[in-house]
Amino acid sequence: MRIYLTVIDDTPEAEIALRFAARRAVKTGGGVEILALVPKQEFIAFAGVQATIEEEARLHAEGLVARAAGTLIEEAGLRPSLTVRQGDGPKIIREMIAANPDISALVLGAATSGAPGPLVAHFASDLSALSVPLMIVPGNLDQEAIDRLS
Repeated sequence: MRIYLTVIDDTPEAEIALRFAARRAVKTGGGVEILALVPKQEFIAFAGVQATIEEEARLHAEGLVARAAGTLIEEAGLRPSLTVRQGDGPKIIREMIAANPDISALVLGAATSGAPGPLVAHFASDLSALSVPLMIVPGNLDQEAIDRLS
């Protein structure tokens, strides 16, 4: 089965990439893998404070993934795979692609202005770091345009 891997966060472009991935999956009989990345927290001398900060970040990421999954189920009838991982985003993405041969594309949304976003910039600058196509969805597309293009 063809799986579209997308990364969810609090940005509008992440939601656009998710919608595009979902529409492609529906049209190709595939699926969607939603990844939420929890950034590694800086070391804080007090272990209890560090653990609380890390737990809050993880809970926030899990909430993002759950909300995104609910949207996919409601709008597209898709039941996505969900992953929450802590650490370096590009490294985690490469590991997930290497571990799952069904992942056929990485779908990322570009910001509407300024820099496209750290993951887009990273992977677009070195496409040899990926073994699947990179689909970059412009962040300024509305839902009708996404549905038409996907």
